[in-house]
Amino acid sequence: MANSNGGIIGVDNPAAVQPEVITTFNSSGTHTVAPYTEKVDMLIVAAGGGGGHGFYGCGGGAGGFQSITDYYMPSSSFPITVGAGGAGGTSLPAVASNGANSSIGATAVPGQPNSGPVSSIGGGGGAGRDYTSTGNPGGSGGGTNLFGPASGGAGTAGQGNPGGGGGGPPYKAGAGGGGAGAAGTDGGPPAGTPGGVGLANSITGSPIFYAGGGGGGGYANGDEGLGGNGGGGNGGCYVGPSIRYAQDGTANTGGGGGGGGSEVPFPGTGTGGAGGSGVVIIKENAGYSGSGMWDMNSVYDAVKQGNWSN
Repeated sequence: MANSNGGIIGVDNPAAVQPEVITTFNSSGTHTVAPYTEKVDMLIVAAGGGGGHGFYGCGGGAGGFQSITDYYMPSSSFPITVGAGGAGGTSLPAVASNGANSSIGATAVPGQPNSGPVSSIGGGGGAGRDYTSTGNPGGSGGGTNLFGPASGGAGTAGQGNPGGGGGGPPYKAGAGGGGAGAAGTDGGPPAGTPGGVGLANSITGSPIFYAGGGGGGGYANGDEGLGGNGGGGNGGCYVGPSIRYAQDGTANTGGGGGGGGSEVPFPGTGTGGAGGSGVVIIKENAGYSGSGMWDMNSVYDAVKQGNWSN
């Protein structure tokens, strides 16, 4: 008999304690939630796009950023995909490569619309110095460098922002790629312009910035554009006699690659930086749960603390 069950005769099952579980995926894999987990918080960041080729090559767009709370999860295992960064541009007139998507492949939970698979879109590749291409669309868009007025690559609603635009007279320096928190900056001579800032997220316990856009490359004797806070790579530049090469986006942040700079005063064949890979983080919150005949005292304590979940 169980004295703590209010006089009910039966098995005395104390409430189960569900500890907090934070799982970070820096590469693809599978995940199964803990036995008493029903809902999770998630951060899903896709990979950044590569930076464009040549002096005043444009920054790559950041990978799509999604922060989701109270998302219902199935009890069965499901696949996690972490996107790889897009390659930087190495030739003209090709636009740099987009980053790959990051996703969770969870099946939908019956009766719960806030469940099922989720995908964040890879960042758009940045345009090079050929003046005939625009930055690619993506989670955030790549920067554009054209003679006529032109917008950067488009971002995906709810995940990112557009890249910086081109336009105006010749010798515009490279535009920055878009970031999760702001659009990339339009190009302007002779220095490359900054990538859009990313967004901070505290799912792991302290705020960390993710998904910053890549900085634009500089023209001869013009400084590079800085990558956006959140892993965006700096653009390249030539400030004689110093050569600063375009930087890759930081791994597992979804940052865009920096645009290629002028490695010599002319013709400036700087290679763009690669985009940073993505990341998926799943947080299972602590609480109490159980099944069958519960210990009334432990249930009361859990309800009083606001931790009773089932």
